Amino acid sequence: MPGQAKASKGRNFHDKEKPTQIRNSNIGAAKAVADAVRTSLGPKGMDKMIQNAKGDVTITNDGATILKQMQVLHPAAKMLVELSKAQDIEAGDGTTSVVIIAGSLLDAASKLLQKGIHPTTISESFQHASTKAVEILNNMSIPLDLDNREALLQSATTSLSSKVVSQYSNLLAPISVDAVLRVIDPATATNVDLNDVKLIQKLGGTIEDTELVDGLVFTQRPAGTGGPSKVEKAKIGLIQFCLSPPKTDMDNQVVVSDYTQMDRILREERAYILDLVKKIKKAGCNVLLIQKSILRDAVNDLALHFLAKMKIMVIKDIERSEIEFICKSIGCKPIASIDHFQPDMLAQAELVEEVVAGTSKAVKVTGAANPGKTVTVLVRGSNKLVMEEAERSIHDALCVIRCLVKNRALIAGGGAPEIEVAYRLMEYSRSLSGLEAYCIRAFAEAMEVIPSTLAENAGLNPISVVTDLRNRHAHGETAAGINVRKGAITNILDENVVQPVLVSISAIQLASETVRSIMKIDDIVNTSR
Repeated sequence: MPGQAKASKGRNFHDKEKPTQIRNSNIGAAKAVADAVRTSLGPKGMDKMIQNAKGDVTITNDGATILKQMQVLHPAAKMLVELSKAQDIEAGDGTTSVVIIAGSLLDAASKLLQKGIHPTTISESFQHASTKAVEILNNMSIPLDLDNREALLQSATTSLSSKVVSQYSNLLAPISVDAVLRVIDPATATNVDLNDVKLIQKLGGTIEDTELVDGLVFTQRPAGTGGPSKVEKAKIGLIQFCLSPPKTDMDNQVVVSDYTQMDRILREERAYILDLVKKIKKAGCNVLLIQKSILRDAVNDLALHFLAKMKIMVIKDIERSEIEFICKSIGCKPIASIDHFQPDMLAQAELVEEVVAGTSKAVKVTGAANPGKTVTVLVRGSNKLVMEEAERSIHDALCVIRCLVKNRALIAGGGAPEIEVAYRLMEYSRSLSGLEAYCIRAFAEAMEVIPSTLAENAGLNPISVVTDLRNRHAHGETAAGINVRKGAITNILDENVVQPVLVSISAIQLASETVRSIMKIDDIVNTSR
């Protein structure tokens, strides 16, 4: 039947059309995400103000933070959110760059698809180009020794230069470098556990008041009244049991019929608590840390009264998640019952004192007898938004130093590595033939998005800047990059704008991997469940 043939022909044609539509939809959604964070790249990048459903506001230009808080519905766009998260875990910095590179590669891929090149060919060529790009980056990197404090400071400063708190980078960069160097052994370390660096926020003062504390800081004030606010030669005990009258395990009721019985119960409770407190005092403890309890009060007013009388400082509401860090920092052991409250379970410190921190107070523990390799950074700020952004910025700077511990090599910043990769890949593509050469050339052109965005955000002409950069790299100036402050192209190494090679390598590898997976998708299937 001619009608049937016509219908089937139409259906076949429609089936062919679908993968193209799906790919275009995926690429469009992912590019929209990349464009959203594009303006926040570089020292002259803008910040985003993010407001959640509750009305809480966050001001940041950290790519991972922006994308994490954005409501992204399209599955391909979600892949870019995951991509920035992966970069945050792997390198900690370059979270905006990685999304912009992925967006640019997708743009290049969509142009190649329109020319009729098969997605698998594009995918394989991009993989090849990515491997070659990593090779180029490794060749142009400068080996680094962790004893070179100056180079570490320059890397941390470059990371902080694009943040809201960039004017304080001369204070925050040394804090980040010192914090990492204190928790590792530079000779043998291959990674840094950033859980050993605790960032504590305290409102009040300015970012200039941010300090590195070699010890512990508790944001809580000492509990109770009349107890000591300063203890020298402290013996610190950390308890995980409650200093309050025992309760029945189940919902039982105790019916008291007359006052004498009531009086007896109160007397028993009083004797029970006094006995606990005496045992604590007997072990020589004079600073008591009490873990938060969800079942009942971890400590009641009567217990606080007895402890204050015996000159024992009490800090309550210690979160369960902090226990491990506290034990590691001062060398104490958590005590689960009063029977185990022995002198050998206590930690010793030179001084535990209450200090004024802005509008409130905090407790500082310094001079631990056998300190672990941990450190606390007390982050200060005039308001919550600035303080939180300062904490994120310090975290990025810590991650940069961690990258240098993992892979001890530096590379120029300011768009220099991307242009160098683009130029070398262009050169390399000429030695290849067929479609692969074409795809690698497209990959190389896509890499130029970083310098062009940097120039755009700094108010320069992106076309003339990128052309000039390309020209300089062609003449062998591998360190030529965009000097945003002077608005010109200079040798970036002379300006001390450097970054870990791991940040760039990770960005290119992760971005090309994500683009390859998006290219391979030709249909979206919705399931009923």
